[in-house]
Amino acid sequence: MRLFTLLIIGFLAFVGPAQVNAGWQDEWEKTVAAAKKEGQVSVMGPLGSNTRDALTGPFMKKYGITVEYFGGRGGRLSTRAGLERRAGRYLWDVFVGGTTTGLTTMIPLKAFDPLEPSLILPDVKNPKNWRGGEIEFVDPGRQMVVMTPTHRVLLAVNSNIVKPGTFKSLKDLLKPEWRGKFVMADPRRPGSAQATFLFFLLHPDLGLDFINALAANDPVMIGDPGVAMDGVARGKYPVILAPRSSILSDYLRRGLPLAIVDPTTVKEGSDISPGAGALAVFNRPPHPNAAKVYTNWLLTKEGQYELGKALFYVSARLDVPNDYYANELWRVPRPGAIKTYDVAAMKNKDRLRSILNKAFGSRTKKRSK
Repeated sequence: MRLFTLLIIGFLAFVGPAQVNAGWQDEWEKTVAAAKKEGQVSVMGPLGSNTRDALTGPFMKKYGITVEYFGGRGGRLSTRAGLERRAGRYLWDVFVGGTTTGLTTMIPLKAFDPLEPSLILPDVKNPKNWRGGEIEFVDPGRQMVVMTPTHRVLLAVNSNIVKPGTFKSLKDLLKPEWRGKFVMADPRRPGSAQATFLFFLLHPDLGLDFINALAANDPVMIGDPGVAMDGVARGKYPVILAPRSSILSDYLRRGLPLAIVDPTTVKEGSDISPGAGALAVFNRPPHPNAAKVYTNWLLTKEGQYELGKALFYVSARLDVPNDYYANELWRVPRPGAIKTYDVAAMKNKDRLRSILNKAFGSRTKKRSK
């Protein structure tokens, strides 16, 4: 090992730092030039106009490369990619979305390549720039990177009806006064509600008993998260459980009467999740050089700021300004918090689905009549 180190030091002394730097610079310049000839990069990403704008406009302005963007929920993205690939059509370069979609559908579909060979910029590859001292991959094949690990919002309220400080514990939702008065998306479908119930299942003070008791308190389940949020904003429902972050952020920007319940003021806290902030590159991409340029850009300080601000999530890069969440520093991941996005968490999904079907099945059928 000592001999190997001495050889490396000797090599660096021989070629000089300028020549070493020239290696990545030459590669980068050639990649950018080839990407501009391709003229386009095709990105699958999350829904929402703010997110679309963040993932398209700044990159196009910087590099003059068109971004073809298709936004959708995770299930829609994976279904489309699967159908296209089975037909022999490889139309996409970059995926930005949730780790559940990646780990349970896209990676089993063998849709992605390992990400590290696409990374060129030293600024991106420098472990000191990343929380935890490294870029975080969620799969053994190192195909999917987590960009925005953030403490999630579990509760929001109509601020004209309920004070956020009303809730000191998630178990307050079990009180009789909230029976039939809080709304949420269907947790049996992938999304923020399902992630929230996974957190309940994994939490030592909540678990199965809490899930069953919550179901028994008759929450209003609405299929469309936007409709659910609209119901709270208009005062039809005073509380929303597991709001979708992108929709909540949009409503807050519009000045509607909504308030977040700070998870640090709630006994059980909240989980950490990147939401729709994971990154992967498709294999057999139609624009391989543009895919590399886009991937590197998105992992720079500039790209991470644009993405984090749009999703209202905390970037895993330590040098990204926090001005957009400066008053909500509870969003920054805390050591030891429950993760609902990694491989270990995914192993509980089948058990969770069985629990949710038992807890909500018959009650939802009644409600749907």
